[in-house]
Amino acid sequence: MINNCILIVDDEQRMRKLIRDFLTVKGYDILEAQDGEEALNIYAKNKNKINLILLDVMMPKLDGWSVLRQIRQESKVPIIMLTARGEEQDELFGFELGVDEYISKPFSPKILVARVQAILKRTNQNVQTKKEYGGIKIDKEGRTVSVDDKQIELSLREYELLTYLVDNENIALSRDKILSNVWNYDYYGDSRTIDSHIKKIRHKLGKKGKYIKTIRGVGYKFETK
Repeated sequence: MINNCILIVDDEQRMRKLIRDFLTVKGYDILEAQDGEEALNIYAKNKNKINLILLDVMMPKLDGWSVLRQIRQESKVPIIMLTARGEEQDELFGFELGVDEYISKPFSPKILVARVQAILKRTNQNVQTKKEYGGIKIDKEGRTVSVDDKQIELSLREYELLTYLVDNENIALSRDKILSNVWNYDYYGDSRTIDSHIKKIRHKLGKKGKYIKTIRGVGYKFETK
């Protein structure tokens, strides 16, 4: 199962909790923002992780339309607009800006979940298997990695470790979490094996190896900034 991440943007805490509870039960990872400015900041840090956005229209600091416009300048990530308005003109305006779905409040949480599932099923079927991270290209279908268009050779475990790091870009990952997700607890030694693999990956990435940051006392983080 694809581990989808959904960003919920709504200034009402009770609404965010209601949606979060229903989506968490279905196995989705959830990020939350209480206004438009926070939403853009969270999206900027997690753009390679977020698969869908639930976006309220009426919010303080920056409304949903403004958030939608800015995200659409660089991304086609699916966006469902949530609003108390139900007029046809508002819906048409949203679709013109690039909204994928439009749900008026109050709504049935079960219907919302069903629409989320439908959109993600459709988009996951068309998800690109090739992604680039600051000059590092990963082809998940072909299981290849290239740096500045030159393919490099990685062992299976090195490849799995690198893809896990980039899939969680900008997130500090503990050694224990890396072991459980990459080694799946099949390894019974200590976490120093991760350090050894990281060292080899950095060497093979050359100058791009600097993207793998060491977080003292925690583990590692992939960051292209």
